[in-house]
Amino acid sequence: MTQEQEYLKPTEKQLKARRNRNIALALALAAFVILVYVGSLAKLGPELFDRTL
Repeated sequence: MTQEQEYLKPTEKQLKARRNRNIALALALAAFVILVYVGSLAKLGPELFDRTL
């Protein structure tokens, strides 16, 4: 028995809200990555550039 399902189509307002949420999440993730990167550089300090290769 296969039952046909009806899917709700989101309204234009819902699509815009979803897009705005996605953009906000992307910006938050990028900010977190940058924060971790800068924190790592700060923790390593000047020794990062004085190391031998």
